[in-house]
Amino acid sequence: MKQSAYKDAGVDIDAGAELVERIKPAVKKTARSGMMGGLGGFGAFFDPKAAGFKDPILVSSTDGVGTKIKIAIDAKRHETIGIDLVAMCVNDLIVQGAEPLFFLDYFATGKLEVGVAQQVIEGIAKGCELAGCALIGGETAEMPGMYAAGDYDLAGFTVGAVERDEVLTGDNIKEGDIVLGLPSSGVHSNGYSLVRKLVEKAGVNYETPAPFEAGKTMGDVLLAPTRIYVKPMLKAIKSGSVKGMAHITGGGLSENIPRVLPSNVAVRLDAKNWTRPGIFGWMAQTGKMEAADMARTFNCGLGLVVIVDANKVDDTIAVLKAEGESAQKIGRVETRDDDAAQVIIDNQDALLQ
Repeated sequence: MKQSAYKDAGVDIDAGAELVERIKPAVKKTARSGMMGGLGGFGAFFDPKAAGFKDPILVSSTDGVGTKIKIAIDAKRHETIGIDLVAMCVNDLIVQGAEPLFFLDYFATGKLEVGVAQQVIEGIAKGCELAGCALIGGETAEMPGMYAAGDYDLAGFTVGAVERDEVLTGDNIKEGDIVLGLPSSGVHSNGYSLVRKLVEKAGVNYETPAPFEAGKTMGDVLLAPTRIYVKPMLKAIKSGSVKGMAHITGGGLSENIPRVLPSNVAVRLDAKNWTRPGIFGWMAQTGKMEAADMARTFNCGLGLVVIVDANKVDDTIAVLKAEGESAQKIGRVETRDDDAAQVIIDNQDALLQ
């Protein structure tokens, strides 16, 4: 039978239908209270009241994974890039006190390779499981001529909720509060345009053994998925000890922490108070980077920064530990001098090691 004119033009509707069927089992695992219906409708319904909220404020976030996708494509490893996509969105919700409720994804490519798309979307579903949110819809766009062979792009969108009187704004952060750091798994999903240049400069590839981490390749290290902090931080927030949080993404420590601080305070961190995965020292040395540049570009080993009352530090660390999350005391809040920086890092040369 003659194939359709649309397929002749490069768009395979049958492949798209096959993909939907393949991903249904993974999507089903993300079901949670509040969901209404399943895949296939023109829109997806969600009931915050059924999810347990009484007077919720909705919080939304959208993001992508940047050029980390190019590494996944070049390394032919697509299983975890979807976790990155979810993490970039849901971590932005939790820092405002919001519980992620649902997630939608956008997968775009020139020619749909069902097996590749399946791996990516199953990774998205895994990320949603880790975050406790439902994958309730998405879009797969096949656009011939828009992407090189084998290339694809991703975008994500999530909505969460927080009770009106529990929104985290950071407004009550004051001098003497303690700054905790939660470790990253590596570079996470920011700075990869520079990372790729450094890999090229060093003359290595993604199958090269990582010189700073035994038993792993450069691909293993650079594709380590962004950590999702939602579930442990929801527990910590419920304990009433958290005053503010910052998700350390593009802009690194220097530009993300001030987003949650009142203008009259600053944080003083000690770079010797936390450990960093070896990839950061390797990048600093390979790129001959300065400490200030590292702090403004990468997470430098901290995926999330949490500010708590000094009297509740030990309790907060204990709550997080019970949830399998380690937290380190990395600094304190102090009064800010006029026009001074809001992030001061002592022993910053440690960021180069």
